[in-house]
Amino acid sequence: METEDLPQIIPAVKDKGPKIVSFGGGHGLYSALRAFRLLTESLTAVVTVADDGGSSGRLRDELGGLPPGDLRMALAALCDDGNWGKTWRDVIQHRFDSDGELSGHSVGNLLISALWQIHGDHVAGLDWMAKLLRAHGRVLPMSSVPLTIEADVKFPGSFQVVRGQSVLASTLGHVETVRLDPPVPPARHETIEAVAEADVLNLGPGSWYTSVMPHLLVPSLAEAIERSSAVKSLTLNLSSSDGETRDLSLSEHLVSLHRHAPSLELSYVLVDEAATLVEPDLERCAREMFNAKLWARPLHSRRAGQHDTLKLAACYRDMLVDAGIGVDEQW
Repeated sequence: METEDLPQIIPAVKDKGPKIVSFGGGHGLYSALRAFRLLTESLTAVVTVADDGGSSGRLRDELGGLPPGDLRMALAALCDDGNWGKTWRDVIQHRFDSDGELSGHSVGNLLISALWQIHGDHVAGLDWMAKLLRAHGRVLPMSSVPLTIEADVKFPGSFQVVRGQSVLASTLGHVETVRLDPPVPPARHETIEAVAEADVLNLGPGSWYTSVMPHLLVPSLAEAIERSSAVKSLTLNLSSSDGETRDLSLSEHLVSLHRHAPSLELSYVLVDEAATLVEPDLERCAREMFNAKLWARPLHSRRAGQHDTLKLAACYRDMLVDAGIGVDEQW
């Protein structure tokens, strides 16, 4: 049996625990949230809103609101492990398979979109969805408007501008720089408040340019992150993906992050311990670019390319203890 199926091994913390905000999108943020929710009830997910493919893209085009897919994934991660949580997690993740217009849409995307139309506010709709799911935490969008990711991509003999998350995620070129359209999007005030009140801010893991990096390209959100006195961690991916970072080592991930956010300082860079054997420069890069401690632990799941929930939770727990805000009897 996979350790992900045994969340009771790590006992629940007392009271609510430290205030943790985790940034990202898709499956990477899902992994971080499933780990963090074993350590605290004071958990906020801040989610990218630039998805333009699949069900999310279709709803974004038709209804004009935020793409709901990554927000749905974050809500699913916060469902508890009782019958109610498991049932509703399955419901909102279910995709219709038919010959009609509903084919490919997930139930959760439709529910979230309905709540947005009813309440006329993205955060209010997400909060109602969280109540239905009895979610262990809150899900917030990183911006109040849908965004488009644009990148300068180097191909053999040429540079091209690539627009759109779904296109960039599968590019065969080398991504040089990324930016958002609009270039100065507004951040939700609830998101800025969550960052200001946080004890811990975590970036990643996830698709580097389309899930992790965008949070630092929203000026008011980036400023709030940079001026925060919270413990700041970056959870690196287990390895380069097949898409947008196919040609980047993990050290080069740090170089690209520093290039886009030169004022950012981090407390910890978390990495699977196997990566330090392959990339001995990781520790130096973390220290010199971000003034951060490299925190290496075994994080691999037996499922290829995935973080193990309990191993990641133990890594986060040890990091918090090292930072002086450990999980102990005070919670």
